[in-house]
Amino acid sequence: MKMFQQQFVIATRGRGLVDIGPEVARAVAASSIATGLCHIFCAHTSASLVITENADSRVHDDLETLLARLAPDGDPVLTHRSEGPDDMPAHMRSILTDTSLTVPVTDSQPGLGVWQGIYLWEHRHRPHERTVTVTVQGTVDPASAIEKPYP
Repeated sequence: MKMFQQQFVIATRGRGLVDIGPEVARAVAASSIATGLCHIFCAHTSASLVITENADSRVHDDLETLLARLAPDGDPVLTHRSEGPDDMPAHMRSILTDTSLTVPVTDSQPGLGVWQGIYLWEHRHRPHERTVTVTVQGTVDPASAIEKPYP
């Protein structure tokens, strides 16, 4: 079993989804691992990671609408406002969506579905730099890859 780890920094433009799939795929390719697991971790409390639709940006808009209802900015019942009205809602959004993901590695690439993408979700309004760590573990030998059910 081989282990590989790589970090990269994502510059966000403020609240919204940033496609990090290409960076994750490059890390998986650099690992030389053919079959295994890829763990992706966001080292922040006001940003998160999600796997979601990668073809229609309206899905992203609708997800943002949902979180705006669940964790609205400036909610008067919230007491933590050290960095503004989006501070505590950003923390709430990150625990609702999570700061880590695990995806299979198949044939030396992330084993995602056709319509799936890996995104960093910035929950603050202003731009930030977010550190993401990708850890890949598995086997380098393609002969040990999982059997495919169809030829």
